[in-house]
Amino acid sequence: MPTYQYQCTACGEAFEIHQSFSDATLTECPECKGQLRKLFNAVGVVFKGSGFYRTDSRSTSSSSSSSASSSDSSSSSSSSSTASAS
Repeated sequence: MPTYQYQCTACGEAFEIHQSFSDATLTECPECKGQLRKLFNAVGVVFKGSGFYRTDSRSTSSSSSSSASSSDSSSSSSSSSTASAS
């Protein structure tokens, strides 16, 4: 159940309350009966970097197969140049 923060515009009383998504927004301060406003804060969790999205795994698998084929071709070309130098 989400936690919401409210603050009274009249007395400045601030409090948190657990409410369901279907519950109505509070409009009256329990202390002075003044008008409440809902407070919004920054998001607590931020996902940064790779590995958090479906597309991350797809891009790494295709790049690893292309890098493997390029390393195979470079090793075969170096072995052929070594053979011709001897």
